Amino acid sequence: MSGSNPVKSLAAVASGARVANKFTPGSGLEANGVHAWFGKHHALADINLEFPANTVTALIGPSGCGKSTFLRTLNRMHEFIPGAAMAGEVLLDGRDIYEPGSDVTKIRLKIGMVFQKPNPFPSMTIGENVLSGLKLAQLKIENKDEILEECLTRAGLWKEVKDRLGAQGGSLSGGQQQRLCIARALAVSPEVLLMDEPCSALDPGSTLRIEETIRELADSIIVVIVTHNMQQAARVSDYTGFFLSDGGPGQLVEVATTNEIFSTPRDKRTEDYVTGRFG
Repeated sequence: MSGSNPVKSLAAVASGARVANKFTPGSGLEANGVHAWFGKHHALADINLEFPANTVTALIGPSGCGKSTFLRTLNRMHEFIPGAAMAGEVLLDGRDIYEPGSDVTKIRLKIGMVFQKPNPFPSMTIGENVLSGLKLAQLKIENKDEILEECLTRAGLWKEVKDRLGAQGGSLSGGQQQRLCIARALAVSPEVLLMDEPCSALDPGSTLRIEETIRELADSIIVVIVTHNMQQAARVSDYTGFFLSDGGPGQLVEVATTNEIFSTPRDKRTEDYVTGRFG
């Protein structure tokens, strides 16, 4: 592989990763033969990916190759889009979330989502934002104060907001709002957290805080993050999947440990992308 400095740098960052968990069939999250369409447009073709328990997987690739579309198939948000369709199966702990009769609301409680742009509810306080998912799901809230502190702590925000939980969520900075959205997603105790470019609109300091949060979350849940930032993928993830469309539907070119993707990728197209030759 090319010995250019960017690659050496990425490989060095990725080599510091912990030893990642291996996938155990029947546990974790698994996509088998996933296809996605928007009307007649075939956006994704035959994606097979495993997400082991307590790991972070980064999805990388050029814009328009289907990464975010794939992410939305993992918690049935793809079907919100008029004309959207999918095929294949997505297994959570061995059960297909698309099987007939599945409770979509319960699925989205187990597989949460954090979007590119922070979206706290502007009319709600910081505390109300954190608890809003529980209320929407009509789940009992007996230990409200404990839940608030635990979720805000896990999202790396507690120390900054503990004295102003009654302030509006929209009064926080962009980075704080994104961490508030993470806390809101954690309040319903998900098994998986999907993150669609969660740091793309944030300053470097806020990005670092979110990345620290992601690493800590992986001690207890599965995190899947779409990112265009190669350094970020190298810093936070255990596994990396490279997507590419090549003029047709988006495909998964290669998936491996993040260290392997950035130091010894098997596919020339992966090497070209991570070395900055295109994309």
